Amino acid sequence: MPAIVGAVQVISIGDSGVFNIGDVYKIAPFSFSKTFAGAGSFNTGDRISVNNQVSSTNTYDADGADQPIFANI
Repeated sequence: MPAIVGAVQVISIGDSGVFNIGDVYKIAPFSFSKTFAGAGSFNTGDRISVNNQVSSTNTYDADGADQPIFANI
């Protein structure tokens, strides 16, 4: 069924972003990333107090591939 879309304004799309308006059969971005961060790294807001006396981030990953994208076409 066709989609009826009004006015759209796109400011920016990242390098691996996907933008779609209307009907779509398949959306398959060809990018992946893995993020490691220590305790309290992604906190946002006003008046945040984070106390990490002893903290470490384990970045060891035994998997060869977490989510392979080789067949994502």
